[in-house]
Amino acid sequence: MPKISSDTLWELAAAEVHSRESGGAEDRDGGEAVNERTVLLMGSKAGGKTSILLRCLDRDELSKPTLALEYTFGRRARGHNTPKDIAHLWELGGGTSLSDLVQIPITPVTISCLSVILVLDLSKPNALWGTMEKLLQAAQAHLERTSSQVQKSKSGVKHQTPSHSAARVLPKDYPDRELISPFPVPLLIIGSKYDIFQEFDSDKKKVVSKTLRFIAHYYAASLVFTSIKSESLISKTKSFFLHLAFSLERGKTVSSDPLKPLIIPAGSDSFGQIGSPPTVDVDITSLHAKNPKDLWKKVYERVFPPESTNEQRELKDPAKDPQYSEPQIDGMRAQKDQELEQYKRNAAKSWKGLELET
Repeated sequence: MPKISSDTLWELAAAEVHSRESGGAEDRDGGEAVNERTVLLMGSKAGGKTSILLRCLDRDELSKPTLALEYTFGRRARGHNTPKDIAHLWELGGGTSLSDLVQIPITPVTISCLSVILVLDLSKPNALWGTMEKLLQAAQAHLERTSSQVQKSKSGVKHQTPSHSAARVLPKDYPDRELISPFPVPLLIIGSKYDIFQEFDSDKKKVVSKTLRFIAHYYAASLVFTSIKSESLISKTKSFFLHLAFSLERGKTVSSDPLKPLIIPAGSDSFGQIGSPPTVDVDITSLHAKNPKDLWKKVYERVFPPESTNEQRELKDPAKDPQYSEPQIDGMRAQKDQELEQYKRNAAKSWKGLELET
């Protein structure tokens, strides 16, 4: 199998310029089209997004904390002497606190070939639903706004008309087609840190697994549990990633046992197979839910009460965020802060002296 390669940004930019000047994304020699896709990764803060991405790209690099929104790319040849397809890869850091930045990779140009990967930290189930809900809502809202812009400018603009709108069309035989709400673009949900999650109590594992199966099916998404400590799980995760990034055929393995790593491609599950929400010490009749998704949320949060965190407030001063620490710069900043405080104290003393004189 041909390996993914990563050329320099300059080479990628040069190829893009040549493509535009020649009037399309065609290879210089054979005239074969170059496929370009965009993938947006988002999810739990410190949930392992970068590590998973590097493993899927076969890059032997140390992962670093993601600074806000970071870009990289992958290239993959379809065969000998064939053009390399390009995957534009955007990774959103900061958990839910920087969700507004999804507007950068979601544009009228990218929407027709865009996929989303949501990475949820299985080792922190209390934060799982809130992270999932806020990030998917932010992405979906901007996808719908962008799709609306494209529809209003179908002709006379430079943007290509997307092959699909914000209303994603599913096959007529898709399970529960009339009961689900498909995400506007292909969606993959990855449950990370399975090596920690597998040590959880079996009843709690069932609640998390069953709930994520419901969410994935509701959005017509694929679902896979993984751990960077397991080559087997990373290999299966990579299959899903390559399907989104390079349109390769994904694996056909399906595993829905809640006590094992879930591997459920989109369209292979159903509400009948998933069943009703897990009622662990929860009386469903006492819950007042507006719809099935709201019912699942209420049951899940009874078992895993959401944590009272405010990432927005924490990140208002990025200089105090430990993931952006720079010892030399932080040391100079601390020194200047001390000098400023001393200046304020001296100024206050001088002002008091003036008041006494008058």
